[in-house]
Amino acid sequence: MPPSDSHLVSLVFPPEPVWVRAAREAVRTLLAAADRRDLADTALLLTSEAVTNSVNACLRSGCSTPVTLFAEWTAPHVLRVLVQDEAPGLPVPRAPASEDEHGRGLARIAAFTAQAGERRGRYSVQLDHRGAVIRKKLAQRAAYRRRRRTSNLRYRAPRFNNRTRPDGWLAPSLQHRVTTTVSWVTRLSRWAPVRAVHVERVAFDTHAISAGRPLEGAEYQHGTLHGTEAREYLLAKFGRACAYCGITEVPLNIDHVHPRSRGGSDRISNLVTACIPCNETKSNRSVQEFVRDKTKLAKILAQAKAPLRDAAAVQSTRWALWRALDQMLPTHIVSGGRTKWNRTRCGLPKSHTLDALDVGKLDTVTETITPILVAGCSGRGQHQRTSPDRHGFPRRTSPRVKAVHGYATGDLVTASVPKGKYTGTHTGRVMIRTTGRFDIRTAHGLAAGIRHTNIRLLQRGDGYTYTHQPEPTCT
Repeated sequence: MPPSDSHLVSLVFPPEPVWVRAAREAVRTLLAAADRRDLADTALLLTSEAVTNSVNACLRSGCSTPVTLFAEWTAPHVLRVLVQDEAPGLPVPRAPASEDEHGRGLARIAAFTAQAGERRGRYSVQLDHRGAVIRKKLAQRAAYRRRRRTSNLRYRAPRFNNRTRPDGWLAPSLQHRVTTTVSWVTRLSRWAPVRAVHVERVAFDTHAISAGRPLEGAEYQHGTLHGTEAREYLLAKFGRACAYCGITEVPLNIDHVHPRSRGGSDRISNLVTACIPCNETKSNRSVQEFVRDKTKLAKILAQAKAPLRDAAAVQSTRWALWRALDQMLPTHIVSGGRTKWNRTRCGLPKSHTLDALDVGKLDTVTETITPILVAGCSGRGQHQRTSPDRHGFPRRTSPRVKAVHGYATGDLVTASVPKGKYTGTHTGRVMIRTTGRFDIRTAHGLAAGIRHTNIRLLQRGDGYTYTHQPEPTCT
């Protein structure tokens, strides 16, 4: 039986939508005091729906009498929640048509209580972050400053008295992942009555990923080359073949991807196997100079050093993301194994959006969405007005104004050009010019020098580029 001093809660509030969250938090506190968090999903969802219907009924009828929420434990395993309002009439459940967008509150309660665990996809978004771009920009800025410093160009000395970082600090490229995710949850909450968030809390074993097999006990204390020699390790890693030409059954040398004469190291990630002709031909050139085929070059670099950046980024941001989301909505954490089990049991293929649909407790998935929206983070420009060249010296200066004739770079526009080289209709992202002649980047190329009078705005740039892609076929 729940404790006697925390077996009920009562809340009186005006009929305003902002009080729905307060009612939900009151019921959450009651469940936590009784140590019955297993009922949280159902109780909070039903409370949100009931309070929302009461508030909407009062607003429609013009009733200003406060709404009352009363919740109590009537039995060891029975929680009774009563929501009372003074709006005239009684709520009448209705069966909405498939094309209706509203009026599903009461129907949702009935469907949830009758068929708990059924989940239907309504909206799918794949968010592509730009953490790698942010990291590259910061590294370039540090290189520019270091170069001006070492070349004695009277650049300021490095400061070391302001390096204290607060608790929970994340690198800008990692904080970007958390911020954009929270931003999209906020956006979706404005479009639909979001009641809870389910987050998959994954924990990558980077040491096991590097080893390529499960590790146990003292194996976690062993390095990459424990129990083997560097040569045997490389021969096994590259399949006893030349990393450059792929030939087998010939004598193989050990080659440095980045030559030692040009600053390369003897790290195992900088070593590959190479046949004698390739090794002699490459000499002291870097692999980028020796291998011209971009596909082969990417494959060699991927084999030589398999990065763990994505796994490390997830490890670093998982708790920060959970804390940020939990401040907005009830956030439930589940494991990746539960997601995989749900996906396999429902017969769904592997994809990011279908994994998101399978997160948490569910019995079955009855509906999926295709195509899905892919939102790629493109940014809103930059604060830096002076663009440097590859040596770090000023190359050009951007104007102070961000908008010209009502348009800003990144806006989605359509242009109807009556005559000239670009006669026709062009739709794409615009790049403004102070002269009034803009460039439009379309799917077919660049249309340059289009007069602003021939352009019509379709959508303001919001820092994202949008595309659609089909969802994998369900099995």
